[in-house]
Amino acid sequence: MRRRTRVMAAALLAGVLTATAAPLATAVPSAAHGEAVRSRPGDPVQARLDALVARDGVPGALAYGGGRTWTAGTAELGTDRPMVGADASVRLASDTKPFTAVAVMRLVSEGGLGLDDRAGRYLPQLADSRVTVRQLLKQRSGLTEYTALVDWASPLDEAGYLQLAIDHGQDFAPGTRWGYSNTNYLALGMIIEQVTGGDFRTYIDKAILRPLRLDHTYWPAEEEFGLRGPHAHNYGVSPADPGAGVVDVTELPGYQFGASGGLVSTPRDLNAFWDGLFGGRLLPARTLRLMTHDTSDVGGRDVYPRGSRYGYGLASFPLSCGGVYWGHGGDLPGNSVEGGRASGGRGTVTVYTTTWTAEGRPLRRVLAAADAALCAGTR
Repeated sequence: MRRRTRVMAAALLAGVLTATAAPLATAVPSAAHGEAVRSRPGDPVQARLDALVARDGVPGALAYGGGRTWTAGTAELGTDRPMVGADASVRLASDTKPFTAVAVMRLVSEGGLGLDDRAGRYLPQLADSRVTVRQLLKQRSGLTEYTALVDWASPLDEAGYLQLAIDHGQDFAPGTRWGYSNTNYLALGMIIEQVTGGDFRTYIDKAILRPLRLDHTYWPAEEEFGLRGPHAHNYGVSPADPGAGVVDVTELPGYQFGASGGLVSTPRDLNAFWDGLFGGRLLPARTLRLMTHDTSDVGGRDVYPRGSRYGYGLASFPLSCGGVYWGHGGDLPGNSVEGGRASGGRGTVTVYTTTWTAEGRPLRRVLAAADAALCAGTR
């Protein structure tokens, strides 16, 4: 989940972290903890990961691309466990949005849904709104961020959350601006359900996860807080007790993150998703081209470096070696995920950190690690 989703994560965490958060037993590892840092001198990807750990206080960091895995730090503070690899479970946060967007575009390509359909055709709450399916995909609807409006002591269903955003009023007129809001993808998940007659999770499983054999990508069950299979611990500030500082926030109510940010995957599976999407296995070429060509300039805003553009649940990031990579990013208090597939057949990469690294120097290092991995063969 990107910047505004941190509000949602904080609110949702408040309900579960009171019981699960525990103060860290040790400080974040530094370069002095040689057993926790795998160094490969002269490797630019490794150098960025090592700096995240040694200089920015990141417990663990990983990059996976081209069949190679780079790691730094530890999988669990206070232990000598090395950082996990490409088959470990990771909360995708807003990297879920591309899956939701692809599901919507499959319905569009099959004729069951129109991009310029009014969202109110499918969602009664938006019956009086001019917001279209296309504007939801592009983050140009003007729907305000619902997560900041919720009383998490009395949670609602998805329809209730959408109504909160509608009652609050638009941030701007539909189509006039770009504004990242998780409400857009909350609404898209609901539209998928109206068109298919089933849960959006079931449709994404059927349309994307199974065809690509993403066997380690899943939607958490409603009462499931932990991560399945091997995984690193995640660390961040608990909104239930911010005075405690950084604590273990591995357990989260992932089901509640929904179509905006609920998926759990692995770096290997996530790379396979990008390869499958841009390799033409999920959508007709003309549909995919629309997702990456009908875009908004978002460079210099939020987490996006200059030259970035946002399409239909996909963002482009400029590469130092020329061209771009198309992907997305996601952030929670306990982790960040970045990456995608580069133009010109230069590969695919996922970068993962076990704490939030969505601004400032840590973000620049994460983006630089992705850039170095994708540009390695061109230097």
